[in-house]
Order: sequence, then C-alpha cells, then structure tokens
Amino acid sequence: MRDEPGAADEIAKLWRTYKDDDSAEARERLILHYSPLVKFVAGRVGAGLPASVDQGDLVSYGFLGLIESVERFDLGREVKFETYAIPRIRGAMLDELRALDWVPRSVRSKARELERAMGKLQSDLRRDPSEEELARELGIDVGDLRDRLDATASMSIVALEELLTVGGEEGDFVSLLDTLPDLTVEQPGSAMEAEETRRALLGAIRSLGEREHMVIALYYFEGFTLSRIGDVLGVTESRVSQIHSKALLGLRTRLADALSGAPPRRR
Repeated sequence: MRDEPGAADEIAKLWRTYKDDDSAEARERLILHYSPLVKFVAGRVGAGLPASVDQGDLVSYGFLGLIESVERFDLGREVKFETYAIPRIRGAMLDELRALDWVPRSVRSKARELERAMGKLQSDLRRDPSEEELARELGIDVGDLRDRLDATASMSIVALEELLTVGGEEGDFVSLLDTLPDLTVEQPGSAMEAEETRRALLGAIRSLGEREHMVIALYYFEGFTLSRIGDVLGVTESRVSQIHSKALLGLRTRLADALSGAPPRRR
C-alpha cells in the first residue's frame, strides 16, 4: 500500500511512538492504517476456495497476523512493513484453514493420487507429463483428469500460498509469491538457507511449460483473475483453473525434490 505525500512522515512518527513508548493508541492507529492489507490478502487467498469458506472469516484470521506483525516488526530492519506483514497475514489465514480441515477426505485422497502420479512421471519422463500422459497413468480419461483438477483446485491455491519457514520460528518466511524481486521496496538481507530455498522455488517455476508458467505468472505476480487469464489465453475460466492445478502439482513435486536434495527432474 502506498501512502499519500506527508502521510509517510505521520506513519513513521506513529511507529516511533509505539516502539519507544509502547503507546496503545499508536498501536491501534497503525493496525487501522494497515488494515487494507488484510482485505487484499484475503481476496488472493480466497479466490479459489469453496463458497463455504466465508471471506469475512479470512479477514478475521488475517487480522491476527496483522496484529502480530505490528507488535513484532523491527524498525531497524531495512524492509517495508508491508513486505514483512503480508506473508504473516497470509500464514495466519492458512493456519486457521488447516485447523478447520475444510477439504473433504475424498478430495485429499484424489490430490495425493495426482501428486504421486505427477512425481512418478516426472522421474520416468524427465519432464512434466502432458494431461494425456497423466490421465493414462491414473487409468482415467482426460475429461476425468480435468474433473479431478477442478476438485483439487482450492487445495492447490492454498498449497501455493503456504509458507515455508526458514531458520526456525524467528526465521524468514518464503513463499512462491516471494520468488520474484520487488524492485519498488527495500529487500531484507537473506540467510544462506533462505537463499537456497528461494533458488529452489525459482527453479521449480522455471521448469513449467510455457502455458502453465504464464498462468502462474499472471495470477500470482501480475494479479490477474482467472477469468482475465482465460481471455488472454483464449480459454474458459474453468480451463485456466485446471491448468493452474496441474502446474502446482508439478511445482510441489519439483520443490520437494530440490529441498530434499534429490536429483532434479529434467524437462
């Protein structure tokens, strides 16, 4: 979020007042000022979740992450508060979603089958499989495969947003959303382990096919809706969702290999 001219100085004063004097009023004003971050993150996390997951609940969960971020933010770090807070707001939402266990057991089972099949074919073929190859491995037709991808789409969105904690509870947080540099904000210094994770994430994204890479880039890095991506690609929103889900299957298996030290799966 960008402050209006003059507002940045006022926010800086609020931060100093809160951190120096433990001012409850300054704390509340900071939380109010940054509250739009929660709605922004809730919109991104909730984009593909089932209707049973209330957007208002996501906002409530996210405020817990915002409050914690305000309380723990170190003014000495060369990083903007937004850069620090957004992963923690997102993490608070996902923690609550996992606790609710909102995904049906049958959907989880199908997601595990898909992931195992994707991993096997990546190893056998030394590249990401086509939909036809993946369907054949599962013993189903392409139409049934796409139905499965639709059913697991909401799980996949949460999986991409899920944070990887580096360096313990007090360490840095890295997600696939953090793998492209934001040149408009100051970047924090990264520990060696965080950089290794970041490189693995970048490598996993670069391993995608052209269309899958485009869907991931447009959705997560450019803020396009699935419908708008469909317009760009000339396909339906449902088809974009299926491409997105398949891309994430490949990303997760490649990322798991990279972080475990397994040999890379070549394209």
